[in-house]
Amino acid sequence: MKDLNKTKISLFYLATYLIVIGTGLLFAPRISLSVLQSNADYGDVFPRVAGMLMSGLGFTVAGLIRARAYELYPATLVIRVYFLICFIVFYSMNKDPLFMVLLGIVGIGFLLTLSSYILDRREAT
Repeated sequence: MKDLNKTKISLFYLATYLIVIGTGLLFAPRISLSVLQSNADYGDVFPRVAGMLMSGLGFTVAGLIRARAYELYPATLVIRVYFLICFIVFYSMNKDPLFMVLLGIVGIGFLLTLSSYILDRREAT
């Protein structure tokens, strides 16, 4: 398969926000939740667990980029559709703006990767 250069570049956005937000939640959960516009109290432990998982996922995406695992790039789109649906459901459950902020961040990345993937596929044919 030809290099998916645009898609690969778009995944840097994904890896970056996962690592940045995840690290923030892990080490400074209250500040991070405030920056993300949360109006709920999630305690100290749950945001740290979410931060651990987010940063771990970000490091995994960085590994996919580094390994040039082009076959796995479309999977990042499928996973983000799942996340987007979950954020909508979570927002409908408690109206915390955090989930709309995350919906925006993930949605932008999804559209960036999807458009890049489509362009790369067109160039490959």
